Amino acid sequence: MSAGGYRLGLDLTDRLVLVVGGGPAAVREAGACLDAGARVLLLAPEVDPGLAGRDGLTWRAAPFDPADLSGPDRVWLVHAATGDPTTDDAVARAAEGAGVWCVRAKPQPQAARGHGDERVGRVALVGGGPGAPDLITVRGARLLAQADVVVTDRLGPVDLLAELPAHVEVVDVGKHRDRHPVPQDQINETLVDRARRGLDVVRLKGGDPFVLGRGGEEALHCAAHGIAVEVVPGITSAISVPAAVGIPVTHRGITTSFVVASAHEGAGPSLDGLRDAPQDATLVLLMGVTALGRTAADLVAAGRAPGTPVAIVERGWMPGQRVTRTTLSRAAVDAEAEGVRAPAVVVVGEVVTVPEQAARLLAGSTA
Repeated sequence: MSAGGYRLGLDLTDRLVLVVGGGPAAVREAGACLDAGARVLLLAPEVDPGLAGRDGLTWRAAPFDPADLSGPDRVWLVHAATGDPTTDDAVARAAEGAGVWCVRAKPQPQAARGHGDERVGRVALVGGGPGAPDLITVRGARLLAQADVVVTDRLGPVDLLAELPAHVEVVDVGKHRDRHPVPQDQINETLVDRARRGLDVVRLKGGDPFVLGRGGEEALHCAAHGIAVEVVPGITSAISVPAAVGIPVTHRGITTSFVVASAHEGAGPSLDGLRDAPQDATLVLLMGVTALGRTAADLVAAGRAPGTPVAIVERGWMPGQRVTRTTLSRAAVDAEAEGVRAPAVVVVGEVVTVPEQAARLLAGSTA
């Protein structure tokens, strides 16, 4: 792991990290933090040979004291990794009171619990945002760091999975066009099964779990089986992907409303959404690449001008991001010529011209 990079995109370069505990979990986290360029204060009865002598490590054979958080050199992150729930709870409470991030490390896979432990796990539906690792919410990042099991789609911040501890089970249920290797009912059952084992499950989704993400179905299935669900909103691709290329979905003087629709089966849902919307409403189409030609033709037939600006944004916020600018009448032809591929978001409306206006203004100010 290179200096400056750490789990969930945190920059630990020259920051002070307090690690409490001397077992395998503490050693793992202390080593990862040192690899990321942090300075580590380790409170443990003894120091592991693998850590002894490493640059940036300070070791004290002392118990945790809340005063450790308020010294002249401010602690930026805490790892509570003693393996004793009472001690780790006390460390976490003290960190919260001091306004310091705290991660409760888990020393072993939770599946190793004894048969007598009847604890029911929890399920969190976490919206991961459009794909960039640093666009997940703080709450989503914290739950991901504490998970025993991550059930993940192919979109969203999948790069964060590489930073999870080795014991975390990652279940890939990602769907591709015309290929759904794991059906939705099996995904639902996986969430319930792992939670019933006493595991903490994160269902990591791209965008927002409740915006064309089937999160509602998963929440209801878990509730029907007695499993509590926490929903963590994410930045939906419907607004974040256009924003990645400077397109606002609303803009004063152009439109004050927008309609979001799935378009993988054509323009039907789009037209339903537009029927009662203002004539100038922006239309944002998700999963619309395959049926783009039919959708565009149907929109023109329904009254949208053939020259209406269109932007097709591929892989927003991810490597390979690009935008194809066209019009409704040429959308299918231009998309084919440019080799447009999913994942992509299609934006229809005059707001597509805003980045061009911004470019002209910038050019004029530097002339």
